[in-house]
Amino acid sequence: MSQDPWLQNYDATCRLAQETAENIHERNRQQRTGGNPAKINMTLRASLQKLKQNIAQLKDGLLRASSSRRLMQSEADRRQNLIDDLLTREKRLNASFKGDITEPESTRSTLMGGGAAGSGGGVANPWLINESEETRGMNFGDIKQQQQRIIEAQDAGLDALAAVISRQKIMGQDIGNELDEHNEIIDDLAHLVDKTDDRIRNETRRVKLVETKSASCGMLVVIVLLLIAIVVIAVWPV
Repeated sequence: MSQDPWLQNYDATCRLAQETAENIHERNRQQRTGGNPAKINMTLRASLQKLKQNIAQLKDGLLRASSSRRLMQSEADRRQNLIDDLLTREKRLNASFKGDITEPESTRSTLMGGGAAGSGGGVANPWLINESEETRGMNFGDIKQQQQRIIEAQDAGLDALAAVISRQKIMGQDIGNELDEHNEIIDDLAHLVDKTDDRIRNETRRVKLVETKSASCGMLVVIVLLLIAIVVIAVWPV
């Protein structure tokens, strides 16, 4: 299983820091013995610039991995501690290069002893510093597998959540369809009510007309009867 690219970059940066510390020690030795350290100074400036760039890349990589939640919090904290250690070593190397501090053996050991663990370097792996109980005794492959299991569990949870949301969406669509059907029924009822109301008004007008006609016919009958009575009285002999 291939190593994490971030860890590979970290190991390369540690080796660069160690090489830079060795070159600073050699530069200082040449200065003490009256040599010409101009060439090695140029190399040191380039190495220190490269070291700064590598640390910045490590910080960016850690930030992206943390933002995308590809790392456990304990893993992210441990990598941040490693970056902080590199920043401290970079400051010491810059100060030593500029001659702001002396170079006792303890400082030199600190600067040169923080490199990545190699197959034959005999240097303790700084990755084991402040290791949490969760990953103690685990190699990089085991840690990566553990992270993969956590990611798979998170994916399964997201899939379940997506299924629930999909069911809720279907339920919402069904409710919307039922509401549309109810609205159509209400519209039909409103149309029937309007038609019934029109019929009632028409029938009311007809009843009034019939009543009017009936009243007129009654008056005519009365008038006719009165005329007949008058005629009868007029022609009846006294």
